[in-house]
Amino acid sequence: MAATPSTMLALGTAAPAFSLPDAVTGRSTTLKTFEGSKALVVMFLCNHCPFVKHVRGELARVARDYQARGVGFVAISSNDVENYPEDAPAKMKEQARDAGYTFPYLFDEAQSVAKAYRAACTPDFFVFDASRRLAYRGRLDDSRPPGKTGASTPVTGADLRAALDAVLAGRAAPAEQKPSIGCNIKWKPGNEPDYYGG
Repeated sequence: MAATPSTMLALGTAAPAFSLPDAVTGRSTTLKTFEGSKALVVMFLCNHCPFVKHVRGELARVARDYQARGVGFVAISSNDVENYPEDAPAKMKEQARDAGYTFPYLFDEAQSVAKAYRAACTPDFFVFDASRRLAYRGRLDDSRPPGKTGASTPVTGADLRAALDAVLAGRAAPAEQKPSIGCNIKWKPGNEPDYYGG
């Protein structure tokens, strides 16, 4: 099980635009889809990663809790589906249903959106404020899958929840922001970005 950290994109970065198909509905979803949301959470996920499987129930809970408070959520899978067919859109649709996801689950076939966000792992989290400036990036919480340090820690979503509470209250997100840890994004051969070390 690979363990790759977030790149920790610079705070204050404007949310990169995207236009990707939702594996669940087939409809195109863009950054403008979330106009009017008080904040936006962009998550890079995939189906097969043990780190994502470990937290997917809490991801669904966090989304439900904060969508009710006006926060937009979107998940993106950028994995190479030729070499990882379990991450293909049909499987993404099943995953979204089984996990109870209430947000779009987009397929980034060209991997260009992952590069724009400097995403490195799954899961990888980015919280943008109402003006779509990056307020938080990093981990969901300090829980980890079985066999990893932190495996005995319950999955609470504490870090992401604290960041969202701060943004919704008009405060800066907590200054201490720790990288997410997960499986590396499965780049297509020859498509690895320059910031990617694994």
